[in-house]
Amino acid sequence: MFNGRATRDSPVRGIRRLDLGYFVRPAPETGGPEPRVEPVLAYLVRHDAGLLLFDTGIGAADPGTEAHYRPRRRPLEAALAAAGHRLSDLSLVVNCHLHFDHCGGNPLLAGRPILVQATELALARRSGYTVDALVDFPGVVYEELHGEAEVWPGVLIVPTPGHTAGHQSLVVEQPDGTVVLAGQARDCASEFAADHLARQAALDGVGAPLPGHSPWLERLSAFAPRRVLFAHDCSVWEPV
Repeated sequence: MFNGRATRDSPVRGIRRLDLGYFVRPAPETGGPEPRVEPVLAYLVRHDAGLLLFDTGIGAADPGTEAHYRPRRRPLEAALAAAGHRLSDLSLVVNCHLHFDHCGGNPLLAGRPILVQATELALARRSGYTVDALVDFPGVVYEELHGEAEVWPGVLIVPTPGHTAGHQSLVVEQPDGTVVLAGQARDCASEFAADHLARQAALDGVGAPLPGHSPWLERLSAFAPRRVLFAHDCSVWEPV
C-alpha cells in the first residue's frame, strides 16, 4: 500500500525536470505592477514499470491567446532527447490539467494512456476552456479518474482542485523521501510555503484572523513530502 514513506527498495528510479519553454503572464494576472515571465516545466518519472510524463508543454493556441501570453516553446522531442529519451519511450501521460500550456504535446503521444480527472475532461470539452485540438485528436486514449488513483507502486494521483476544478498532482515515493509534483496547484513555491505555514499556525492554535488554505493540503501533508515541485516555478519547496 502507498504510504509516502521512503523505502530503499522503491521502484521509482528518479525524477527529471524538463524545460518546455516559457510565457509572459500579463501584469493584471500577476497581482503586481509588472508582467512576469514564467517557465513551463514537465517531469519524467522513471519507474520499474515504465516512463511516466507529467505534463507535455505548450500547445498552439488561437491568435488572441498567443498575443496575450507570448509563449516561447521548446519542442517536447528536444527536451526528451536532452534527458536521453524519445517519444516512443513514454508509457503513460498524466496532465495536472488540460489548459494549453500543460497538454500541448499530448497529440504527439497518440495511443498512450492519458490519466485525467473526469471532472477536468468534461470541462475541457466545453467551448472556450482550452484548445479543442489538444483535447480530442486522432488516437487519444483517456483513462478518466474519479479521485485518487495509484498509477504504479509508489506513484499516486491526488486531486488538488483550485486552479481548475479537476486539477490533480502526483505523489512519488522515492528512496530518499516523497516528492510531490504539484503542477499548478499553486503558481509558485512561495505560495505553497505560505499555505503550509497557515496550516501549521492553525494546528498550533494561533488565533484568528489567519489565512485559509486548500483542503487538499491536508492530504498532501500526510505524505510528509521532502520536496514539492511546480509547473511554473523553478524553485522547490522543502520543509524547514
